[in-house]
Amino acid sequence: MQLFSGGLNIDFLKLRKVMMVFSAILLLSSIGSLSTRFLNLGLDFTGGTLIEVGYDATADLSVIRSDLASSGFDSAVVQYFGSSRDVTVRLAPVDGIKNDEIGIKVLEALAISDPDVQMRRIEFVGPSVGEELTEQGGLAMLVALICIMIYVAIRFEWKFAVGSVAALAHDVIITLGMFSILGLEFDLTVLAALLAVIGYSLNDTIVIFDRIRENFLRMRKGSPEDVVNRSLNQTISRTIITSLTTILVLLALYIKGGELIHGFSTALLIGVAIGTYSSIYVASTFALVLGVCKEDLMPPEVEKEGADQAPLM
Repeated sequence: MQLFSGGLNIDFLKLRKVMMVFSAILLLSSIGSLSTRFLNLGLDFTGGTLIEVGYDATADLSVIRSDLASSGFDSAVVQYFGSSRDVTVRLAPVDGIKNDEIGIKVLEALAISDPDVQMRRIEFVGPSVGEELTEQGGLAMLVALICIMIYVAIRFEWKFAVGSVAALAHDVIITLGMFSILGLEFDLTVLAALLAVIGYSLNDTIVIFDRIRENFLRMRKGSPEDVVNRSLNQTISRTIITSLTTILVLLALYIKGGELIHGFSTALLIGVAIGTYSSIYVASTFALVLGVCKEDLMPPEVEKEGADQAPLM
């Protein structure tokens, strides 16, 4: 690591091949998990019933599952919710039973082992609503990526646009893959976090691309790799400070925010970390692979009026 007049001079691109291999491993692992294990979709997408119950003492999940199975709810998903005394029961739509009757039957089944169990809340989501949310959520992400590509192509250059969208797709796929690998529930709050990750990662990428454009026009000597390296060095302090302050807030939400925003904060923590990495390596590397150079960023020459006319004698 050396110093020049503008600050640090770290050769980021020296490790770009290693980082591309690292990204490829993460992407293949994520795609493989999404293809085989799929996502653990929440009720927002699958439809069904979510029931939260409370106990006076620590609840035994195995006993709860057994009680529910003996009452005909074999496929119930039972989990702790924030503490060992609070439990959520997630049920797929049950044919022949009305929504308002499901809560009563579940409470009766749980009362077999503990008559003091209390109903905290119950939520219903129809399967048609869940299917619509799945389609609209995927469409929202696709439209966001297309609009971002158009915006970056207009503001900078199409090679930068491809690099930025590649970085954003990289971030989204890996974040989804981590949720699939870890078996975390994917609901509407996580989808909102993914869209926030796209915005965060794009902001980081735009700052770097803006500095790359300035340096291409300012530096008379140096290869495109030298220009990108210098631009990354000039923006690295801003990138690190922004990422660290964001992660500190997200850690507070993750630790103290409770189960309701646990998935949201988890998705953002993963996305911010991956987004910071991809802004430095993925987006810039793609632009270099596509052959971005000084000529691509030079403003077009405007022909002056009358320039094509013969000079007066």
